[in-house]
Amino acid sequence: MTPMLGMFTFVFNLIGLVICLLGLTLAQRREKRQQQRWPGYALAGLGFLVATTPLWVQGLSGQ
Repeated sequence: MTPMLGMFTFVFNLIGLVICLLGLTLAQRREKRQQQRWPGYALAGLGFLVATTPLWVQGLSGQ
């Protein structure tokens, strides 16, 4: 189980990082146009949650 958890951690961290960077880029571009930035920040928060999913699963399962 531990090797699979390490693999899933890497995959979730990579996907979460990409989502977070896309969200922050979106928020930065919307700032220049004087529009609302909350969708970009929400996407960045979602990316953070995706990246931390393996830690939450590990903590809740008691391993």
